Amino acid sequence: MSMELELKNVDLRAGDQLKLKGTILHDAQRFQIDLGFDADDLALHFNPRFHDDADGAVLVCNSKTAGCWGDEKRELHNPLQRGSDVKIVLKLTGDMFEVELPDGQEVQFPNRDGMDVISYIRVRGDFKLTSFKIC
Repeated sequence: MSMELELKNVDLRAGDQLKLKGTILHDAQRFQIDLGFDADDLALHFNPRFHDDADGAVLVCNSKTAGCWGDEKRELHNPLQRGSDVKIVLKLTGDMFEVELPDGQEVQFPNRDGMDVISYIRVRGDFKLTSFKIC
């Protein structure tokens, strides 16, 4: 069963972190963590996929401006496993987003539009969220 958490009017800035804990569903196809201004303006779309047609298990990062997707950044090493408990930490550094994964891997993605305040967070897909913390 896929879930969705959507938060509006958040105030995340450079130096802030978003820590998520949860369980990836046993039959997961994908889930996503979005940070931005709203659903049409995303500074970071972090999208682990477990059965991508092109690359199999892959981590996809992207941004969306005025409803239009940018160029995907694909990480072919996806340490996330179906059925596992995970902790994912998203760090805002200003010009970059850093996503810290359970095996110590860190995925970096540029803040393409220079968004200095993140006011929108969405977590959805084949993921059971058990803990959500902004610090």
